[in-house]
Amino acid sequence: MDELDTPVVDNHLHLDPDNGRGLDAVEDFARLGGTHLLVVNKPSWHLGDIPKSPSEFEHVFATTIDVVDAATEVLPGRAWPVLGVHPGLVSRLVDDRGLAPEAARDLMCAGLDRAAEFVRNGDALALKSGRPHYEVTDAVWEASNDVMRHAFALGAEVDCAVQLHTEATDDLTEVAAWAEDRGVPAHKVVKHYAGGRLAGPTPSVMSDKDRLEAAAESGEPFLMETDFVDEPDRPGAVLGPKTVPRRVRWLLDSGHDAAVERAHVETPARVYGIDTRSALSG
Repeated sequence: MDELDTPVVDNHLHLDPDNGRGLDAVEDFARLGGTHLLVVNKPSWHLGDIPKSPSEFEHVFATTIDVVDAATEVLPGRAWPVLGVHPGLVSRLVDDRGLAPEAARDLMCAGLDRAAEFVRNGDALALKSGRPHYEVTDAVWEASNDVMRHAFALGAEVDCAVQLHTEATDDLTEVAAWAEDRGVPAHKVVKHYAGGRLAGPTPSVMSDKDRLEAAAESGEPFLMETDFVDEPDRPGAVLGPKTVPRRVRWLLDSGHDAAVERAHVETPARVYGIDTRSALSG
C-alpha cells in the first residue's frame, strides 16, 4: 500500500494494554498509514472499581500515560494522552453507589482536578469531560453541567483544550459560551462523536463516509476519530483502528485534499497547539 504524504490523526480512541488489543491496535493504525493518536483514558470503571475518592482516578490516568508512551514508540509520529472523567460516571455514582448528585459532582470535579495536574506538568495534552447522552433526572443533568463547567475553568487555568462527550446534536453554542465565559475559546472545545456539521465547538467527526463528506464540504475546521473502545467482548463496537487511515485515502481519492489538510494539520494546530508535520519528521 502506498504511503500517505500527510499526517493522519485519530483524535479520540481508547487503548487498554491489559484487557484489550493495546499496542496491536496501534500497529494496525500505523501499518495503514496512521501517524498520530490522541488517546483518551477509558471510563474509570473499565480500569478498576467505581472511584470512591479522587486518588482512585490516578491509576486510570497513569495507565493511559504509560500506554501512550508505548504507542509513541510504535508510531511514525507520536501519541498524546487526553485525561478526564467520563460523564457517565455520574450514573454509576448515583444509581449504583447511592450518592446524591451533588456528591457525585464533587467527586468528579476532584477527578478532573487530578487530570488537570497532569496537563499542567506536561504529561497530558487536554482534558475530557461532558454530560450524559441519555435521559437523566434534572438534578443529575444540572450536576453534570456543573462538572463540565468546572472542566472549562480548569482548561483555562492550564491552557488546554477540552474534549466533550455529550448528547447527539449539531448545536452546542450554549456550551461553547459557557467555555468562553470561563476562559476557553470555543474552538478549543471539541465535541467527540460529532456529525459533519456543528455550531459552537470544533467537531471531532466520527469517520463514516456520510459524516466526513459533510465535514469536508463545509469548509470548516474539523478532526477525525474512531472512538475505538478496545474491549475484546465488543469487537464490532464503534470503529476499528484502521478506519481513519482508510478514510483519509478515500477523502484524497475523492478530491478532498484541502479537507485532509484541515483535519490533520490545521485543526490540530488550532485546537491543541500541536504541529503534526514536525512531530512526524522529528
